[in-house]
Amino acid sequence: MTADADIIDELRVAGLLGEGDIVLDPLTGGVSCDVWKVESLVGPIVVKRPLPQLRVAAEWLAPVERGTSEVRWLRRARGVDSMIAPEVLAELPGHAFAMRFLPGCPVWKDELMAGRIDSAFAAQVGTGIAAVHAATADNDGDRADFANDEMFRALRVDPFLLYVARHDADLAPALTALADDLSGRKIALVHGDVSPKNILVSADGPIFLDAECAVYGDPAFDLAFCTTHLLLKAVWSGDVRLNEAAAALVAAYRAGIDWEDAGDILLRSGKLTAALILARVDGKSPAPYLTDPEHKHVVRDQARALIRAPEPVDALVTHWKRTLA
Repeated sequence: MTADADIIDELRVAGLLGEGDIVLDPLTGGVSCDVWKVESLVGPIVVKRPLPQLRVAAEWLAPVERGTSEVRWLRRARGVDSMIAPEVLAELPGHAFAMRFLPGCPVWKDELMAGRIDSAFAAQVGTGIAAVHAATADNDGDRADFANDEMFRALRVDPFLLYVARHDADLAPALTALADDLSGRKIALVHGDVSPKNILVSADGPIFLDAECAVYGDPAFDLAFCTTHLLLKAVWSGDVRLNEAAAALVAAYRAGIDWEDAGDILLRSGKLTAALILARVDGKSPAPYLTDPEHKHVVRDQARALIRAPEPVDALVTHWKRTLA
């Protein structure tokens, strides 16, 4: 039996499909999962199944149990705000799951790459991230439900921080210390992949997807991860509006911090942003759109300087340069 046939049988067992011919329409763009769209008895749905080896050039293994972790994050986030995550319809064998398809909601990355940049929407993203962090901070139940340290290390700490440290003796001490600090902090529920490619633009605001890396850890990571993507795209496009969107994201997030001192988390986020920016040119998962050597030079020089002399993420965004000039 083929993998597609397995998925169809599992969806029938879950009561989502009837008899007759079923077409699984593969969706592209991700590196960590097989993803299909299919017409079901309840309308169009999306099915995700995690891969043990991610689709990148370097060897990158990750536990498939992250599919179950993603389901838990989506349900927990909907408990905070039902509008910020899609509804999970069924959990399937092999840590796969089915969720409702949301028509008419473009991917934020596609909007940004097309030059449709809305700082107000970026602020909504910051507000949404902060809301989940605030609702889960110092929560023993969430801490127990998302004790996914090994998974987070495999998907984030090792490929983004330690991989670079192993190949850069000069920055290795700072990056290793940052990795240890990130791994040791247990403050709130972290999504782990707050990237524009994982955010849908709806009339009601952002909808967050792809929480495979969810862990109870340092919320500074989510803010840093999203800020990184906006600043990299600012270099790629040269568009100052992406700097402005990053500033709006950070400002809105800061307004939602009520679980710790804002200065502390913004400094940690600044350190992580610098390291993540460097990882997107020298790490295991380089940004595919940064192909221009000059763009890589702009990114690498600023990131290395910021790792040596860290700034809070709001200051980092203010000072971020799109060109060498």
